[in-house]
Amino acid sequence: MIVAVLKESFPGEQRVALVPASVPSLTKAGMDVRVETGAGSFAGYPDEQYVAKGAQIAQSRNELFAADVLLSVRTAGANPEAGKADLAHLRPGQTVIGMADPLGTAQAVREMADRGVTLFALELMPRITRAQSMDVLSAMATVAGYRAVLLGALALPKMFPMLMTAAGTLSPARVFIVGAGVAGLQAIATARRLGAVVSAYDVRSAVKEQVQSLGAKFVEFQLEAGNAEDQGGYAREMDEEFYRKQREMMARVLAETDLVITTAAVPGKKAPTLVTKDMVAGMPVGSVLVDLAAERGGNCELTQPGKTITEGNVTILGPTNLPSEVPYHASQMYAKNITTFLLHLAKDGQLNLDLTDEITRDTLVARDGNVVHRRVCEILEIEPPASAGETTEEQST
Repeated sequence: MIVAVLKESFPGEQRVALVPASVPSLTKAGMDVRVETGAGSFAGYPDEQYVAKGAQIAQSRNELFAADVLLSVRTAGANPEAGKADLAHLRPGQTVIGMADPLGTAQAVREMADRGVTLFALELMPRITRAQSMDVLSAMATVAGYRAVLLGALALPKMFPMLMTAAGTLSPARVFIVGAGVAGLQAIATARRLGAVVSAYDVRSAVKEQVQSLGAKFVEFQLEAGNAEDQGGYAREMDEEFYRKQREMMARVLAETDLVITTAAVPGKKAPTLVTKDMVAGMPVGSVLVDLAAERGGNCELTQPGKTITEGNVTILGPTNLPSEVPYHASQMYAKNITTFLLHLAKDGQLNLDLTDEITRDTLVARDGNVVHRRVCEILEIEPPASAGETTEEQST
């Protein structure tokens, strides 16, 4: 089975789907690994390192489309413009694995299905114990949470730690993290290591102990959140009345905060507005807000995706691809996820799809010319095929 690693074509994307250290685990499983020349160069992985680990370097992108399996960081809807150039080269029965934004850009999934491709979207990985080593969202959120704090620290006209010097005592920066998921927890840990006084809020009261274990204060609002998680372990969208009450209570905290990092996102939905223009106006002079939900519209009413703006005396950052700014380790983590997933699908060097397995079933979005994932079918307002969820076995050709 030939496995090809494509060079990312999304503007500014520096990650690569497979790092050299991951190649031997695939070749030992009977796979032939081919890498597009320069695929790992931006992430710090030159072609010669792939060759040393047993991969072949393809000089042209077209060579790779003869492969049985294509690995990428961004495919289909996650690369809406540049990715269209690859559509014509895909062939029926070919398997594509990567991030595809299936719930946000379902039409792109339909286009992949029309090519007869078997498409796996790694964002749909169920959050179960067995799948932890394949969870790309958690891996990339770890990188984003770390990077967000560093960006905020650079933009803040203060230092993070308390310092006692001959020139006087400097008070520590006050950091408030909204959302204590993977990104939020990593942001808490990073801010604490830099010496800030950190507090955090999450609609899920169950994360209170995790927040406190990292040395942060858990801010509690008197709100009835109900079930804030869906069955897959992802955030559930709340109603507007809940968000309105939440904003009222949060405004008081923001008025005493130097750096705010917001992380609230719901898969396939516009990010909830948690910070309004009026709330920003009430923040201290020189304070900073880093909006990790910028790609989904932002948690702050004023956020402009991909830009840094100043509103009054507050700086608002709207980064849209923070993991790409730390490409070496982000690629290393992503490669571990995608390699483990591919080995999960493979048996004796060939693909063997068992749709009774939750990991395989939940990540499969297109197959045999059809969109097969029920949530994506609902967005497209089409009926899922009758075979969805049944056990199948197939070998790649």
